[in-house]
Amino acid sequence: MTDTLMVGVSGIRGIVGKDLTEEIVARYATAFGLWAKERKALVVVGRDARESGPAFERAVVEGLVSAGCAVVKVGLVPTPTVQLAVEHHAAGGGIAITASHNPIEWNALKFIGPDGIFLDGADGIRVQGLVGKDGGGRGRTAGEEVTTDGGAVARHLDAVLKLPAVDVERIRKRKFTVALDAVRGAGGPVMRHLLERLGCEVAGINLETDGRFPRAPEPIPENLGGLSTLVTRAGAELGIAVDPDVDRLAIVDETGAPIGEDYTLAFAVRAVLGGQADGRTGGPKVPSPSAGPAVRPSVVCNLSTSLVVEDAARECGADVVRTPVGEVHVARAILRLAAVIGGEGNGGVMYPALHAGRDAPVAAALLLTLLARDGRRVSELVAAAPRYAIVKAKVARGPALEPVYAALRRRFADAQVDTQDGLRLAWRDRWLHVRPSNTEPIIRLIAEAPSGAEAQGLVDEGRRLCAAS
Repeated sequence: MTDTLMVGVSGIRGIVGKDLTEEIVARYATAFGLWAKERKALVVVGRDARESGPAFERAVVEGLVSAGCAVVKVGLVPTPTVQLAVEHHAAGGGIAITASHNPIEWNALKFIGPDGIFLDGADGIRVQGLVGKDGGGRGRTAGEEVTTDGGAVARHLDAVLKLPAVDVERIRKRKFTVALDAVRGAGGPVMRHLLERLGCEVAGINLETDGRFPRAPEPIPENLGGLSTLVTRAGAELGIAVDPDVDRLAIVDETGAPIGEDYTLAFAVRAVLGGQADGRTGGPKVPSPSAGPAVRPSVVCNLSTSLVVEDAARECGADVVRTPVGEVHVARAILRLAAVIGGEGNGGVMYPALHAGRDAPVAAALLLTLLARDGRRVSELVAAAPRYAIVKAKVARGPALEPVYAALRRRFADAQVDTQDGLRLAWRDRWLHVRPSNTEPIIRLIAEAPSGAEAQGLVDEGRRLCAAS
């Protein structure tokens, strides 16, 4: 194993050929197979479009078979498709071979539990403890076959179109023109097919699935220049960009302006909760007055998600519950609270009426539902709500974080305090989140406020106190 391989409870990640080799992939797949076999000796395997994907898929299958597992391969598919296939096959778990939004030289294994959610806590630690153990397999046997499931994507899209909050007929009547950028990852054919089934005309770039990313793959505003140009050239009502494994979605408005990934979840919240009047939320029903006090629905997001999500939830009569950063934390809270919807500010929408995982096809269908129902353009929806600016920074991490947190709490004694994940200090219309990185020896600072200058002021003060502590 290399010194720079990133190992976490949900999987491993590294640079192909340097940190991540077929031998390392097979070793970790064997460990996961031993863990999964304690539940059911069947594991689903899927991958994104990265060029190392086929070789790593072979290594994963080899490792799983050596552990005595049967394997169902779903092929080159979105990560949420793998998660849904785990549930469909009632498997002991799944492995998605994807480095998500990481640069082209990276790849990773993401471990999925039998509930379709990424591993965390004790389960992830248990898999790590099994690395290096002999799987005990001695060649293939009848109970260790490898089969292919070619219907996973079709099932996924069929399920999206049947969701209670997705108004297929209303979307089709609008006949949207949508610009699409899939960064030559796994999303091109999948997203095009979904949009066309919703009656949209699709203008696309980077829809090939060869993994040769033509730009930095993360769907953040500075990487979406090509999509912005396509929106204006095609006269599209909106543009959407997905990351290489199709669990995050970002939006470009009809003028070609990227609006920021946080709006994806905010719009999805409005689509789901704003449809309460026609009974299309798919969430818990609000009791009648005779049944007692109404139960306010919950929206779950992490501590670094924008206030635009809180504003959307509040407008729709919902409460926001925040969790530590990380998809699995949001997923567990969604299920624990029976939340109507949740997600992350990076463009990840999690709608438990389908599954508690980030899902770009779900996000696209909910976004189009909102636009079809509301009638306003994307830029008008953005302009109708309060605007905020987010500023991010990082500083070197010292030997102890407690003095840093204490200094911040003294300096901002009037703030609401949340210590679930580092320290989050919040006021009505702004916040500062200071937390240790999970992958680097640094402290991350992120602030949001009504103006960029105000957000920068919070970050600068946080940086000053970090340096002085």
